[in-house]
Amino acid sequence: MGVLLSEGGALDFILWRHADAEDGVPDDARKLTVKGEKQAQQVGQWLKSHLPQSARILVSPAKRAHQTANALGLEFEITKQVGTGASVKSVIEAAGWPDAKGAVVVVGHQPTLGRLAAALLSGVEAEWSVKKSEVWWFSNRSHDDETQTILRAVMSPEFL
Repeated sequence: MGVLLSEGGALDFILWRHADAEDGVPDDARKLTVKGEKQAQQVGQWLKSHLPQSARILVSPAKRAHQTANALGLEFEITKQVGTGASVKSVIEAAGWPDAKGAVVVVGHQPTLGRLAAALLSGVEAEWSVKKSEVWWFSNRSHDDETQTILRAVMSPEFL
């Protein structure tokens, strides 16, 4: 399998919602269910086979996000900037979008990831749904002196 990293040194911005988690409180202590562990492994295997080794991985402080990110088998950084209740602005700032180079994976939550996906594609935050353990892979490129956002892939565990 080939790496999906875009050409020209642009940023690949990969949104990965945490896998299925148990109900309960406190919210940040919720763990993945057996189904969620399977989802994380399936998507993590696919994602790892496509990511460049130098990818930055930013993970919410929530336990379910750590467990999801662990499926990649790569080092990651825990930051509140992508945690539960994070704003679209804080996630964009943490990732360095659109000016950073390379690939950044954000393991986070709804509704933030859906709002971010909407903002990246339409320029306006909206209540879009990113399903559990789903990956949305964006790239940016310059075309006619304009920066464009491209949706390169959407992957759900049920397709793996």
